[in-house]
Amino acid sequence: MDTAFREQLNHYSEAFEKILAEYLQSVRFRPDILDESVRYSLQNGGKRLRPALMFAVARMLGNRIETVAPFALALELIHTYSLIHDDLPAMDNDDFRRGKPSNHRVFGEGQAILAGDALLNEAYRLCFEACTNGKTYIAAAELLCKNAGPAGMIAGQAADLYYQGRENAGKCEAEFIVVHKTAMMIRSAVTVPAIVADMDENIVALLDEFGKQFGILFQLTDDMLDVTGDFEKLGKTVGKDAAENKLSYVQLYGMEECAALADRALQLCEQVLHELPYDASFLLSLARYVRWRED
Repeated sequence: MDTAFREQLNHYSEAFEKILAEYLQSVRFRPDILDESVRYSLQNGGKRLRPALMFAVARMLGNRIETVAPFALALELIHTYSLIHDDLPAMDNDDFRRGKPSNHRVFGEGQAILAGDALLNEAYRLCFEACTNGKTYIAAAELLCKNAGPAGMIAGQAADLYYQGRENAGKCEAEFIVVHKTAMMIRSAVTVPAIVADMDENIVALLDEFGKQFGILFQLTDDMLDVTGDFEKLGKTVGKDAAENKLSYVQLYGMEECAALADRALQLCEQVLHELPYDASFLLSLARYVRWRED
């Protein structure tokens, strides 16, 4: 991996960890078990890919990362809540997340549900607070909340559950799941900075398309890693898609075709980035990193 890219990615990740630490110092939830369960999942590492994307786009557009810090925090809170709920027995039923026991395995299913609820509501509160900065922040907050809701990520999760094991589910259903469950919040990460910066609709549209293709790329590699990956690198159970008969790209197309589709998604990411009138080299490197990731 390119050293300059890795250093920049680490810079964005470290910047977010500082923002997260400051946030956690400012809040305290009651009862203590709620506070503990929220912090347990929020502080359980991860690639911080979505905040890094948001910071990278803000910098690319000429803004400081502080201009989108509240949205980066809100986005990661939403992402963390979705992982807590995704691991529940009623959802994907996974006992591990990022190499540690899932939230519900430590605190119980009820407390895990409430921790996720708390994170989602806190994310909305942060978005509302950011709206005091002006109309572009209001528009950005509206988009982020919309993409997290029943027109976005939740729709994808609902479809993921509904089509599990159904023989009539195919390409259209799988694409709906990926575009909503995975790609929608990644699209938020790259479009929110453009909306905050009051960029024209063409720039927002290009970034939105990049986010969509990036999300598809991410899910394709995730589906393949569920077959070829190992627990030590992924930090979660492998082989679950096949075991639970989930509708995945691997199930539909097989590994070889999945790899070809991932290459195509990367190519589309590259094409969109080349249309941007900015230096998008970091975003390009990040897309290539996701294509060949092992964790």
